[in-house]
Amino acid sequence: MDTKRTEPAGIAIRPATADDSPLLMKAIIGLAAHVGEADGVACTEDDIRRFGFGEKPAFEAVIAEVDGVFAGMCLFFPVFSTWYGRPGVFVQDLFVDQRFRSLGVGERLLRHVARHCLNGGGVYMRLAVDDDNARAHPFYVRLGFEWTSDQRSYIASGPTFAALSETTGEPT
Repeated sequence: MDTKRTEPAGIAIRPATADDSPLLMKAIIGLAAHVGEADGVACTEDDIRRFGFGEKPAFEAVIAEVDGVFAGMCLFFPVFSTWYGRPGVFVQDLFVDQRFRSLGVGERLLRHVARHCLNGGGVYMRLAVDDDNARAHPFYVRLGFEWTSDQRSYIASGPTFAALSETTGEPT
């Protein structure tokens, strides 16, 4: 049995626009459902438009299409490493529609973002993968990503973030 993966000839990667907000939102919900967290998504299409395509974008995204049909997306934003002294990119979300998985779409998206980062002076790409996303782990390892056991990811959100952001007598 031939297990070689074949990429469709018609994969196109393009920058997302505000008009793609419904597709990005669909992908975010699809990704959340894939990891069993569909009920945890509070983001809306309006949030995507406002924060991704407004005056000061908080992220960028690229869309993959196969023969003109939405196949996936990669949402990312710039980061900076004081250790490297260079910029990089953090991939927040990588999603490939079920119909197009194992065709090279995810790899093409990541390679596109890596080139975009490199062209802007960047030297690294960072991402986080849900522990339970068993299919994703070998995919990233195959592409050369390394798991960093020397760092932990923490988050302050909701009431914790609100409390952290309150002024507590510090000079402004």
